[in-house]
Amino acid sequence: MKIIKPLTNWLETRACAPTYGGWVLAVTAICFFGAGINTMAGWLYAISGISFALLGVAAILPPRSLTGLSITRRPMQPVSAGDDLTVELEIRNQTQQPVSLLQVEDILPFVLGKPVQKAIETIPRQGSYRWVYYQPTQRRGIYRWHTVELGSGAPLGLFWCRRQRDCAATAIVYPTVLPLATCPLIDEMGQEESKRGDPRGKPLQTATTGLVRSLRPYRLGDPTRLIHWRTSARYGELRVRELEMVTGGQEIVIALDSASNWEEENFEQAVITAASLYFYAQKQQLQVQLWTASTNLIKGDRFVLETLAATAALEDDSSAVPKSYPLIWLTQNPLSLATLSQGSRWVLWPNISSPPEQEVINWEHPGIVLQSDQPLQPQLQKTFNSY
Repeated sequence: MKIIKPLTNWLETRACAPTYGGWVLAVTAICFFGAGINTMAGWLYAISGISFALLGVAAILPPRSLTGLSITRRPMQPVSAGDDLTVELEIRNQTQQPVSLLQVEDILPFVLGKPVQKAIETIPRQGSYRWVYYQPTQRRGIYRWHTVELGSGAPLGLFWCRRQRDCAATAIVYPTVLPLATCPLIDEMGQEESKRGDPRGKPLQTATTGLVRSLRPYRLGDPTRLIHWRTSARYGELRVRELEMVTGGQEIVIALDSASNWEEENFEQAVITAASLYFYAQKQQLQVQLWTASTNLIKGDRFVLETLAATAALEDDSSAVPKSYPLIWLTQNPLSLATLSQGSRWVLWPNISSPPEQEVINWEHPGIVLQSDQPLQPQLQKTFNSY
């Protein structure tokens, strides 16, 4: 019995295989032929001959109906995880005869979903059929597949054949970007030393540069992260730090420790965190870049999202961690916190599988420890302490 399915599959993809009705007709034709030999009755020979003729025609026509079909695929627009991919194919009949009773199957990667089938009643001669379907997505990634399978049993349904067509597809599923209303991790970055300045309006010094800036009255459109609240309370009006950028003109780098070993769920949360922090920093009009072990520094919405869609743990460490920028370091390895540059911050996911004695955290730089079993967005929005 184990050989039946592989044999049937081989016949369907290279020639054609009998369906249940085909087997029944073949057995019936053999029985009539045997009865005709025993009885020498002409009508039995006639019935068996007609049956064999039908089987022959039914075996030849299905493969021929698929030879003139071609498939083209429209490019797919990227979506975020949880949204539906729009997949569009066009099946064109290049022959002078209509094609009927056709089955089209898009062979998706198993991580994206099961193969999707579509039954088509008729494609007119020199015509085409446009098939659009929507594939749900669960996780980020770049998915590629190449095969679309055509199947037909027309016109009698006694034999079934399948033929594969090469039709490459690339689907990009971006990580989820959380709509952060606030993020102290970024809002307060570079302000540790500023908070130590004189609250009476004397010049304040940023944490990551030697540049001196003063306070000025608040103007419409100024980012609220630049408001110096203690001085504003003293003067009875909003006062803003006179800063070009929170980091004194330097760029913030969201750095994902993709070269390290991660637990799968923690790494997925880290990717979501990286995307959310990047776009939150852009919303706050900060200059921000993304760093991963395989890409070095990149910027631009599309490049960042595609990089985060494709990244994976244990990537080749082809680029060094930038030391000249303040980082927001996303990692599961607490030992890596000791090498961060001045003004950097970190987000740490505890490694559940590691022994407790290895979880030694360096509190020289401020940061937060996230719990993977709790909602991510509230943890990124909560106020944290500087140690």
